[in-house]
Amino acid sequence: MSPIKLSKALSEQNSLLPVRLLRGQAWLAGIVILLLCSNTFAESDFSAFWHKFKAAVIAGDKVAVAEMTKFPLSMPYEVKAVKNKEGLLRRYNEIFKGETNAAQCFARGEPRKESAGHYEIYCPFKETPKDRENAPIRFIFEFTNNSWRFVGLDNINE
Repeated sequence: MSPIKLSKALSEQNSLLPVRLLRGQAWLAGIVILLLCSNTFAESDFSAFWHKFKAAVIAGDKVAVAEMTKFPLSMPYEVKAVKNKEGLLRRYNEIFKGETNAAQCFARGEPRKESAGHYEIYCPFKETPKDRENAPIRFIFEFTNNSWRFVGLDNINE
């Protein structure tokens, strides 16, 4: 290849360099925007999930609650985890009507955001339903596998 042709080829290759850089930057900017938007969507989507979950608990719709639950469902200290949908259907009263009246609590309270992809609602004991100062029963919700799920129950006093 002659020096003139080599110079011309290098010049053409260098002129494409800014286009390649712009394409790479645009691709990177697109990825960042998608990540930010998906997190924002997940956070706003919690409200829709919460209204659906709360309605199912208040109505006592065990099947709908099970559909919105991630298994195994974490349980309080020294209580066996709920392994699957059948287990939740069988233990529904223990979870939602045991130490607290979840339907009553959910009707009055709102979950609070603990971190990105993590919400919790604290409920009082059944015997003292209006005592919001002493509300140790915690229902935990997380964004997992592209959807919100009920992931755990805990008694923070244990």
